[in-house]
Amino acid sequence: MPNGNLQVLNALDVARTQWYHFTAIIIAGMGFFTDAYDLFCISLVTKLLGRIYYHKAGSSTPGSLPSNVAAAVNGVALCGTLTGQLFFGWLGDKLGRKRVYGITLLLMVICSLASGLSFGRHPNDVMATLCFFRFWLGFGIGGDYPLSATIMSEYANKKTRGAFIAAVFAMQGFGILAGGMVAIIVSGAFKAQYPSPPYFKNPNGSTVPEADYVWRIILMFGAVPALLTYYWRMKMPETARYTALVAKDAKQAAADMSKVLQVDLEEERKQEKPGEKKGNDFGLFTTKFLSKHGVHLLGTASTWFLLDIAFYSQNLFQKDIFSAIGWIPKAKTMNALEEVYSIARAQTLIALFSTVPGYWFTVALIDKMGRFRIQLMGFFFMTLFMFALAIPYHHWTLPNNRIGFVIMYSLTFFFSNFGPNATTFVVPAEIFPARLRSTCHGISAASGKAGAMVGAFGYLYAADAIGVQKSLIILGVISFLGMLFTFLVPESKGKSLEEMSGEVEQENGNQTQGGQQSSTEIRIAQA
Repeated sequence: MPNGNLQVLNALDVARTQWYHFTAIIIAGMGFFTDAYDLFCISLVTKLLGRIYYHKAGSSTPGSLPSNVAAAVNGVALCGTLTGQLFFGWLGDKLGRKRVYGITLLLMVICSLASGLSFGRHPNDVMATLCFFRFWLGFGIGGDYPLSATIMSEYANKKTRGAFIAAVFAMQGFGILAGGMVAIIVSGAFKAQYPSPPYFKNPNGSTVPEADYVWRIILMFGAVPALLTYYWRMKMPETARYTALVAKDAKQAAADMSKVLQVDLEEERKQEKPGEKKGNDFGLFTTKFLSKHGVHLLGTASTWFLLDIAFYSQNLFQKDIFSAIGWIPKAKTMNALEEVYSIARAQTLIALFSTVPGYWFTVALIDKMGRFRIQLMGFFFMTLFMFALAIPYHHWTLPNNRIGFVIMYSLTFFFSNFGPNATTFVVPAEIFPARLRSTCHGISAASGKAGAMVGAFGYLYAADAIGVQKSLIILGVISFLGMLFTFLVPESKGKSLEEMSGEVEQENGNQTQGGQQSSTEIRIAQA
């Protein structure tokens, strides 16, 4: 009799696309919307924080965060994210995806609100409190990466799985866009209500006391989308693949999927021998895992690491690049709220015309072109455009060429999102065994965040020490290395999760070794 687990999983692989698939995209995707909003909105308010808390009387330029404080404020959430990816990735495999999924969202809600309530007697006290809550905010965000990717991959059918996982990740683009729009609305409203002169005319009067509310409101807004989706996350059943392959309960897996995916699964269950040893129960730190999946894990971790050095450098410090080429006016010619407005407008335009379209090009084409080709193409064009910006850098700083610089810079964003930024998230959720899937995705994602920390901390000092031009050359070299390491990552287009992870052969191997197996007769009734 055919193995019950394989029958349940086959039913998922061939199930037609249904409303619940789209519901799952929205439920998981709103977490990523919040993740991106929370991680990137800080870059919109760092200049404002400098003006409010580090103003120096008599200075010809507005106050700015000291380099170490700026690096901490920008990067501490990434440290939390890395830790959360490893911890919740492991926990998702131990306890199940559903049981951990709500915890990450609650943590994000609480810490988003707390970040906006950072107070203290001295500027450093405010920054320390802000960094504390942003670390734990990042910890919650980190859990969302492996859990959302794994849940979506395990719900999806194999024909459109890539597009569904990519669509969850694509919500990150809308989160970045929303961050810019919220900052525009809030700073615009305060600017209209509390007009003030530019810094060079009145250094003290250019930053109104009410500006302190602006950054707090922007940071706290991140709690809203997370709170709205909490109830629906709690209603999601455990994924059938976890229940069948890890919890070894094909009957419960069939019952769960019957409720949400409109497939009728009839179970006839036989009992497994107690204490029976499975042939596919090797752990993460074993030679068997190393021989089967070691190169793949190296490929997913290294490409994500290299990508995020470039991606986060660009995102967190695009305001400095825009200032360097004159796209954003000099700080002393604006008041504090005008500066927030200008930075937010620039980020919103980049998100609207390059970041968001890039994500959705991936969603549309990933199951046609395949993951490997999109990732290789993305890294290639990122390399090309980085060098095209860096080598004739002086040319781009001339007033007549600034629009050209912005277009070229936007294209690096477009091809990072229609490229490795999406595929590095998708592939680790597809190629590892179910009992290690969340853990391996967490390791890959944490490697990415290590790269993001190199980008956030390293670029800040690199741009000061060696200048923007040489920094862009370094990012071009890093993108080229990402292209080379892509050859370690297998293509998963059109294949079932069990085929990619080798669990089909392992399950069949267990069957032929003798011993009574759990079996389930399944009838698929497509509605």
